[in-house]
Amino acid sequence: MQKIDLFEDLRRNPYPGRGILLGRHADGVHAVMAYFIMGRSENSRNRVFVLEGENMKTRAFDEAKMVDPSLIIYYPVRVLGNQTIVTNGDQTDTIFDALSAGGTFEGALRTRTFEPDPDNYTPRISGLMTVADGACEYRLSILKSDYNNPASAQRFFFEYSTPLQGEGHLIHTYETDGNPIPSYWGEPKTVSVDGSIDSFTDALWNSLNEANKVSLFVRFVDCETGKTETKIVNKHQ
Repeated sequence: MQKIDLFEDLRRNPYPGRGILLGRHADGVHAVMAYFIMGRSENSRNRVFVLEGENMKTRAFDEAKMVDPSLIIYYPVRVLGNQTIVTNGDQTDTIFDALSAGGTFEGALRTRTFEPDPDNYTPRISGLMTVADGACEYRLSILKSDYNNPASAQRFFFEYSTPLQGEGHLIHTYETDGNPIPSYWGEPKTVSVDGSIDSFTDALWNSLNEANKVSLFVRFVDCETGKTETKIVNKHQ
């Protein structure tokens, strides 16, 4: 797929929903990962990202306003050795448990499907970044309904075993806003990945729709040492 401008693409889209970006930095040293969430309802917008060691969890900003935590409170990021799992739901735990038991990313996700939220049937998007010996590789997946028809579940997997310097791949839950909201369609988008973690985080956050954006997580991982640097931006501070 032809490389596109990450920030311009997001600026033009009022509601990509939740998104995962994995890639290899232009410096050839760092793996890059990002996860953002957006929301239209008060319940969806009532969230913040919080770190728990190397892991990251969503949490209600105002507990008194929390209506239903089932699809919005989860671990988007969990680390297992030199692997980082990034997802938009509790399938993070499904993947973590499978890998811990010697299973696979794909095998874990074949036990799951899209979210049970009619009429959107929000796709489950997932990523797995592996960093070792100065290199990185990653996988992405989307589990979705067939054009919002829950009678048909579709599972797609994408593997990037030798990503190029300065290149990443973005996948998100929705094509754009709508009612029902149309699921993302096609391959992950190929985008450029460069700049400092501060400049990259700022540009990504500023490209998300102001009314709908909620939280952003960005992590750079040194592929030689495994050292990480993480930035979190929450609309509710």
